[in-house]
Amino acid sequence: MTSSSLPERKERLRREAFTIRDGLDQAFRTKAADRIAERALSLDDLTDINPVGSYWPIRSEVDPRPLMEALTARGQDVALSQILHPHLSFRLWRPGDVLVKGGFGVREPGPDAPEVFPTALLVPLLAFDRRGGRIGYGKGHFDRAIAALEKTHPVLTIGLAYAVQEIEEVPVEPHDRFLDLVITETELVRTAPARGPS
Repeated sequence: MTSSSLPERKERLRREAFTIRDGLDQAFRTKAADRIAERALSLDDLTDINPVGSYWPIRSEVDPRPLMEALTARGQDVALSQILHPHLSFRLWRPGDVLVKGGFGVREPGPDAPEVFPTALLVPLLAFDRRGGRIGYGKGHFDRAIAALEKTHPVLTIGLAYAVQEIEEVPVEPHDRFLDLVITETELVRTAPARGPS
């Protein structure tokens, strides 16, 4: 595969993944978000981690809010991503906080919310594979955020996805960061350690 064809292949997979995800029934997505939250909350890896970084859902992304609310209820700190293109900042969030409209129409904390540096990240995605490969929206925000955080401390990366978003193999570019776990409504995927492109 040539270097020019790899981005093209990712873009084709991105379009296909949008179609699949956008086609899911809203009632199914709501139930799936609850199941994903339950699965995540039972995860020993996520117990007592502070803070946990997350995202505010847009379009048909898995809604992390049930999980975010449950984490804060059990005493963990949750931070929401704030887009400072091309980077992300993470700012503390509590249920009921007033959010502002940020880059790309994403709801995010205001500038007065304290900045923090998560030790676990809930990551949105369009497609994933069992190595932990992930296709996002193509802007690289989460890849850069993970790389920046890992310069100072280990970060547990958890993709939130619907089972139908799994594909056989995600094309991997040098800047792509692999996920440690993917949680769907049907299972917890602990990603394979062999992570180089095949």
